[in-house]
Amino acid sequence: MTALAPVIPEDDDRLTALASERYRNDQRLSGDWNETLDTLLSHRSVRNYLPKSVPDSVLHLTIAAAQSAPSSSNLQAWSVIAIEDEARKARLNAVAGTQRQIAQAPLLLIWLADLNRPRKIATDDDAPAEGLDYVESFLLGVIDAALAAQNAVSALESLGLGTCYIGAIRNDPEFVARELELPEGVFPVFGLTVGYPDPAVPAGIKPRLPQSTIFHRERYDTTPRPGDLKDYNAALGSFQAEQAIPVIDWTEQVKNRIGTVEALKGRHLLAAAARKLGFQLK
Repeated sequence: MTALAPVIPEDDDRLTALASERYRNDQRLSGDWNETLDTLLSHRSVRNYLPKSVPDSVLHLTIAAAQSAPSSSNLQAWSVIAIEDEARKARLNAVAGTQRQIAQAPLLLIWLADLNRPRKIATDDDAPAEGLDYVESFLLGVIDAALAAQNAVSALESLGLGTCYIGAIRNDPEFVARELELPEGVFPVFGLTVGYPDPAVPAGIKPRLPQSTIFHRERYDTTPRPGDLKDYNAALGSFQAEQAIPVIDWTEQVKNRIGTVEALKGRHLLAAAARKLGFQLK
């Protein structure tokens, strides 16, 4: 029997559907559809998982995808730690404010800016490593970790798994460093929950700001775009209502997040914590 060819959606129809979910406005996308674009445009944060472990084969594929991300000067200044032990995961969850996605996910990945490895390469050969003492190198490690993690997210989603970034790991990086026995020069940038999404609690695609708000040509355009933020507040509100989460305007969320030091939840101390963990940040 001849195998049936896979059904390929009409490119513009599928892209229109994806744009509608992502923006909830009149944004249109056109061109050639492919599965990679579909995975990227369909991204959503998953906070409810099935009690099903992530196979080692999937984990190693994910790490390979992460290592395929670009790396500044090919320094590859990042590492990642897989956490599956429930007791350790619970201790890290306490730092993050006890989030249900961490409690439910069978796997928690902690992504690290890792300057310990390049420093060791230099010191083992009695070579200087002055460049590692500057903010640039710290940023390099953070950016490398973020690029690698996002590649991992795309790979995991293409395999049917769900993820959620956990920035709250930075609430207490010194505790995380002790818990994970991080050597000097290694900083926990964020966590990532990984697991199979619970179909009984489907995650929606959160709308993003209109392209007209964030996309510029040739120079930064400060011309006001009346209605953009109001329309986005409405789009996000409809998403929040559908997901049965508190409805709050995005502009209010922004003001609440940046309005006070307390809203940073301890992360105003990150520079001091980074220095204690071996980063001079000159």
